[in-house]
Amino acid sequence: MIIIIIGLIVLLVIGVVVINAVQQHKAKQEQEKRAQSAKYKAIIDESEELIVNLSHLPPSPKLVEILNRRSFNAAKAMLQISPGSKPIKQKIQELQNSLEASNNAPANQTSEDTFILPDSEQQLVAILQMIKKLRAMLKAEHSKSALDAQSYSQQDLRLDAMQLKIGVESIINRGNKAYSKQMLGSARQYFEKALQTLVTHPNQSEYTKIKRSEIEVQLEEITEALKITNAKDAAKKAKDEEDDLDLLFQPKKKW
Repeated sequence: MIIIIIGLIVLLVIGVVVINAVQQHKAKQEQEKRAQSAKYKAIIDESEELIVNLSHLPPSPKLVEILNRRSFNAAKAMLQISPGSKPIKQKIQELQNSLEASNNAPANQTSEDTFILPDSEQQLVAILQMIKKLRAMLKAEHSKSALDAQSYSQQDLRLDAMQLKIGVESIINRGNKAYSKQMLGSARQYFEKALQTLVTHPNQSEYTKIKRSEIEVQLEEITEALKITNAKDAAKKAKDEEDDLDLLFQPKKKW
């Protein structure tokens, strides 16, 4: 009898351990599912935010299509995790409609040369951050074979050109402000930095060629202005020294 009781207790303990292990395993699986769903939802949210912010850049139907497809693929992955979710199914339908609309949009896109920079420094920083996010997104999509090499290269080069333009034009703008305030040394440093950025950039274009010529002309003007300023300073210094000598050796007054 005692042996039977001990056996039942052992079986009970084993049963409790097994049930706990199963529950922990299920809890871990649910946690992993929630984490995966949160990751895919973050992808959808980021893609939709980027599409909205694309209004600050020259229109690109292809980029909109890439972002819509990214959201669509993420929503399908979420449905695999939660097959019975009606909200996810509805979201998939919405994204499919958006993807079809972007696929049917005219293929031509506005050239990055028409990209007009805002005057606000804060807006420029926000646009620059967005471009960096877009380039990171394109690289990630290409690395997981969700984006073909040609589309990746075309869109990344286009964004790279806009990123370069923002950087160079911002530096030039600071240089012009310094020049207008007769801060010639600072102005020269800004224009030299802009020129170096253009010269060392791996993707040379018509924009880099034109800007390099403009900056070189500006640097020549600054160099001439510095020569005139330095000559004036030297003349003034010589005059001051001459006045000091005249004062030193002038006849002393008799009292």
